[in-house]
Amino acid sequence: MATVKETVVSDIGSSFGHRHVEVDEKQPLVDEVFHKVAGRYDLMNDLMSGFLHRAWKDAMVARIRPRKSGRPWRSIDVAGGTGDIAFRLVEASRKHAQVDVVDINASMLDVGRERAQKRGLADNVTFLEGNAEELAQESSAYDAYTIAFGIRNVPRIDKALAEAYRVLKPGGKFACLEFSKVDVPGLDAIYDAYSFNVIPKLGGLVSGDQESYQYLVESIRKFPNKVRFARMIEDAGFAKVEATPYSGGIAVLHTGVKL
Repeated sequence: MATVKETVVSDIGSSFGHRHVEVDEKQPLVDEVFHKVAGRYDLMNDLMSGFLHRAWKDAMVARIRPRKSGRPWRSIDVAGGTGDIAFRLVEASRKHAQVDVVDINASMLDVGRERAQKRGLADNVTFLEGNAEELAQESSAYDAYTIAFGIRNVPRIDKALAEAYRVLKPGGKFACLEFSKVDVPGLDAIYDAYSFNVIPKLGGLVSGDQESYQYLVESIRKFPNKVRFARMIEDAGFAKVEATPYSGGIAVLHTGVKL
């Protein structure tokens, strides 16, 4: 009989939104979505969240607290191709941080490189193509691992969490910002109506691709709630796991430490 953990991992990995797919089929489908939306991804994040995603990301970086001086401070930001989290980390460290952005999607990385050049942060941020499930980076290399709104698109989340644990130094911080289940009565119905009736149409108007945003909305509903996901993080070996909900649970910041 499958365990709860195995059931959760299987359900996420075998779903592309509300469609059932084989686990090995999911990644190419997700890649195609992000190739299509890369050019308007950050604009759509502003429009879809009413700019709230910026406050959530700022709160995430504040929890990480990158060093501003002393020995070199290294971080890896996974599935962060456009650089949003990496830039915040570098700026919060007063350009003391060095951040490796790893994303499986080349189109998103191209957007990130261009943004880094424009912001004068290219010396602090390196953009690398890679898979969250099989990172090329060496073990115990980083002070922090971040992933924002990306882990629900990973077919084998348990493998991604194991890799996060592997590449962190002892004492390293893990932080995952992801959409979750709204836990405020009344807000959940409003959020559902907005998500399914407004966001895909908005995506169609802004990016010319309604179907991709339909997937992104559906993928949120397939992701485990904050309690189940916290348990997955603990199963990967992390200690001091906490789940901090934002905006009534629309997004949740999960944090942990590698002891």
